[in-house]
Amino acid sequence: MLAFILRRLLHGLLILAGVAFTVFVLFQVLPGDPVALLAGQRSDVATRAAIAADLGLDRPVPAQLAGYLNDVSPLGVHPRDSASRARYGGLTLLPLGPEQAVVLKTPYLRRSFQSNKDVLDILLDHFTGTLWLALAAMLLAAGVGIALGIVAALRAHTWVDRTLVTGSVLGISVPSFVAGILIAMTFGFYWSHWTGLNLTGQLYETDAFSAQPHLVLRNLLLPAFALGIRPLAVIVQLTRSSMLEVLSQDFIRTARAKGLSYRRTVLRHALQNALNPVVTAVSGWLASLMAGAFFIEYIFNWKGLGTVTLRAVENLDFPVVMGATLFVAFLFVVINIAVDVLYAVLDPRVKLS
Repeated sequence: MLAFILRRLLHGLLILAGVAFTVFVLFQVLPGDPVALLAGQRSDVATRAAIAADLGLDRPVPAQLAGYLNDVSPLGVHPRDSASRARYGGLTLLPLGPEQAVVLKTPYLRRSFQSNKDVLDILLDHFTGTLWLALAAMLLAAGVGIALGIVAALRAHTWVDRTLVTGSVLGISVPSFVAGILIAMTFGFYWSHWTGLNLTGQLYETDAFSAQPHLVLRNLLLPAFALGIRPLAVIVQLTRSSMLEVLSQDFIRTARAKGLSYRRTVLRHALQNALNPVVTAVSGWLASLMAGAFFIEYIFNWKGLGTVTLRAVENLDFPVVMGATLFVAFLFVVINIAVDVLYAVLDPRVKLS
């Protein structure tokens, strides 16, 4: 298993290198002059030259690319002066003469054009909101989806089954941003006096009297429901098909023939064997939900990676957009490796190779 994990980590690093190269070309080479975005069109030559030197834009494009990859890599070659230590930090592994050294560090994603804050700090500040939203959507989708899938399987070929299957097909077909708008307007605006839910809101709100933040879970309900509709629909169909397959197996008929009750047969034997593919599908959806939360966050004005990234796109804040893309790609790589290992743990028939 260790060899498999190391091999997947190597593949993941290659994927991240490809993503870094792509975002550099898309946002650093093609858009135009980033100096004009920072300094303005009427700035003097000296100011523009200083900004270009600080961003490394006074060098050839290949040198800029090498510098960017060196910055975002956890292992880089950097000067040993105080300014570089303040910017990159990290642990010096191998001195390369009196001026440079190989450094193990946190990836440096540059600084925001708008706020001049470190991009990684901005992303980490908003990551918690996206993580809680994705986890809530996944728990909602898994809990409700598995329950409805079991009901559909036990009532196969009845009106209950046909209704649930039709609803799941509709849930898969509707884009999440369309569902988000409809849910926000219906439950957060038109019916808000009945539901008590807000059109927008944050997980933590500041109390007007004590000035202390407090948890407001009801603000999480609508965005989590909007984000979880598609995985819920997929889980309903996956659970239904898996349950029907298991219920037709010989060991189920044998259990019934030995006198086990129908409920005990379903819960102790059929459900346990049917949930293996469902659990791995649920774990695999987490990374997709974190990426798919972008438009949902924007609709509900939720403080997360999606909101900060879309606002960065509007403001042409390219370092934030580039950093968010790399951050999400990193999450995909890590979660996919974890899912592969989990699948092998849950199903002994699967061999990691």
